[in-house]
This record gives sequence, C-alpha cells and structure tokens, in this order.
Amino acid sequence: MSLREDFANNIVTVLKNMTDPQPVFVTREPFDVEKLAITQFPAILVVTGNEEREDYAMPVRQGQILYTIRGFVRGGAELDRQKNDLIERIEEALEADRYRGKSVKNINTQVTTVEVIDRIPPLGEIAMTVQVRYLYTKGTT
Repeated sequence: MSLREDFANNIVTVLKNMTDPQPVFVTREPFDVEKLAITQFPAILVVTGNEEREDYAMPVRQGQILYTIRGFVRGGAELDRQKNDLIERIEEALEADRYRGKSVKNINTQVTTVEVIDRIPPLGEIAMTVQVRYLYTKGTT
C-alpha cells in the first residue's frame, strides 16, 4: 500500500476515534450532506489532494500531500459553537500523532488552513487543509 493511502487511512481512523464531539459519520467517499439523517452528524469527509515531490538528498525524496477535511454539523442557535468545537477537536486529534502512525520520525502533519463555509441553517460546514510532509527513498512509495 502507498504512503498516500496509509496516511489517508490513518487520518480517517484518528477522526473516527476522536471524542467531544465524536463524529458519527467519517468517510472518504463523497456524500450528499442534505440526505444525511440528523443522527449522522457531525459528519466528516476526508479527501486526498495534490502532492508535491522533490529531491531531498540522493536517493531520498521529500513529499508533501494535502488532505481536505470537510466537517458538517447540524443544529440551531449554537451552530457557530459546534463548528468551532469540531475545528478544534479535529486539530487536536491530528496533532496527537503527527507521524500518522509510523515509527519513523521523518513525517510531520499540520493543519494549514481552516475555512468556514456559508450554509443555510440548520447545516454548518467547515473545510480544513492538512499537510503531511514526509521523506522516502525513491522506489519505495
């Protein structure tokens, strides 16, 4: 399995296991948020994005993968608080293991952007960009 896939699977597992708020629905498969049941919120979609690779030192290369995490909440008067709580909790969960479950320490994970998406209540949406930087030997990913 590729490192791209390993990192994506690790992010999904970490987000499924986070608490307060614990997401009910975490997936990598696109879904129609309008069709989710009330009991499926908060919901999270993890999407693997672009990757940049460059030579670091022969035969080592450096890769930088971007993942987009879209979070959805549903509520009334406290919709803004729910979005903020979800943002904070996702970042804390990802920061707990910046190495994405690998024993090598040449991997670093960080949230680089947070965006609040305008939606008509009772739905709220956030989008976070997560950057995973790693070193690898050519021909091993």
